[in-house]
Amino acid sequence: MLTLGRRRRRARLGLAALAIALTAGLTACGEGSDDKAEGAGGSTAASSGGAASTASFPRTITHDKGTTTIKEKPKRVVALDNSLVEAVAGLDVPLVGGIGSYRDQKGFPARLGDAVKNTKDVGPLDSPNLEQIALLKPDLIVSATVRHDQLYAQLAKIAPTVFVKTTGPTWKDNVKLVGRALGEDDKAGAKLTAYETRAKKIGDAINTKANKPTVSIVRFVDGPTRIYLSKTFSGIILSDMGLARPENQRDPEKFNIELSEEQIGQADADHIFMTTFSGGEERKNKFLANPLWQRLKAVQAGHVYEVKDESWMTAVSLQGADVILDDLARTFGVDPAK
Repeated sequence: MLTLGRRRRRARLGLAALAIALTAGLTACGEGSDDKAEGAGGSTAASSGGAASTASFPRTITHDKGTTTIKEKPKRVVALDNSLVEAVAGLDVPLVGGIGSYRDQKGFPARLGDAVKNTKDVGPLDSPNLEQIALLKPDLIVSATVRHDQLYAQLAKIAPTVFVKTTGPTWKDNVKLVGRALGEDDKAGAKLTAYETRAKKIGDAINTKANKPTVSIVRFVDGPTRIYLSKTFSGIILSDMGLARPENQRDPEKFNIELSEEQIGQADADHIFMTTFSGGEERKNKFLANPLWQRLKAVQAGHVYEVKDESWMTAVSLQGADVILDDLARTFGVDPAK
């Protein structure tokens, strides 16, 4: 029979054990709540800076089509827009399927290198092959509402699916969203910071060397010729660099200005960068032969440069941004800040 003293000591030990168990339970609940908060808003992981917290799964991602829960860190990703292919590839996550061939581009861009050597092209862009996507057994699909709004429900039945809204003005936010879905929040943030730092360094050098020049971007297509403004992919890069646009091109809410041959003067700046898309060669030749084009101060100064459309217009990615920064640094003869 236990004495009264021994019964009291045993009771105290039992209470202590219960307290430890309750504390452990509360701690576990707290970790679960943090995971949910991070997944819903993305802020907990992004602000913590710790590799373990930013790679925590399951996580729920809020995106343009609602919310999607991703149970484990994705290892087999399918990206159904070229800019999202580049976003996934840039974050060093295996890309089993993606849109490679589209418009003038045949196959994945060479700049992606080995990141897409084992990637299956599941295009075309307008109607991706759903059967082929399913056979790849992805654990995450990423696309854009502007591309595949009507396919979202079908894609979501194949694998957890995350949609960005569009692919141009939001390109940097898209990289962040893809980073959250992949559990690569920190890497996405670091790469964007590195890009913005480099852009500012090159922009500062250009402004110092060329006395704050104005820059215009002209694109020739099979349709109206366009000046690309600050809400476009290449326009955002010029803004990040701190490069000025001509006064008529400074509307922050406009995407582009469409030009007739009679309006060529609107394209003038200290420096003009021009690209040509599929079917735009004939229109470019007409513009360049027009006396109004010849009168532009950039033309007369020899400050007109033809650059690749696939980098300046359709890449919409960190990799494409690096190419644009390379082009600008080389054109103005400044340090590329690599």
